[in-house]
Amino acid sequence: MRRFALPTLALACAATLGGCASDIRSDSLTRTLNQYASAIRWGDFAMAQSFVDKDYAKDHPMSSLEQSRLSQLRVTGYDEGGGPRPDGDDEVVQTVQINVANVNTQAERSFVDQQRWHYDKEKNRWTLMTGLPDFSPH
Repeated sequence: MRRFALPTLALACAATLGGCASDIRSDSLTRTLNQYASAIRWGDFAMAQSFVDKDYAKDHPMSSLEQSRLSQLRVTGYDEGGGPRPDGDDEVVQTVQINVANVNTQAERSFVDQQRWHYDKEKNRWTLMTGLPDFSPH
């Protein structure tokens, strides 16, 4: 009986810890997406930039002209739609519709932002791999 109980107990503990890690990861994703969405909604683009992957940010630095243009916009809507969808082991994708108004012209427009988030297991942190939304009119 003891030979059977020990492996069963070990398996139960591993399953519990795995579930716990999954909950921590899921909570981290929820918290990250909420904080990022809040930063975008309130026009705090410097805070939103802190969620961007460091390598991506280094390869795609935000110019002072871009920062100046962002200061002329007010986000009037941020709709996550169906929320994040898993895409591989450590990544999720999310499609967001963003509405912005130009404070000078009061012209409003909307666009879709395709986001890819990656989970860093060592830091227990999600980072945005696609950079800030492209707010420029097309």
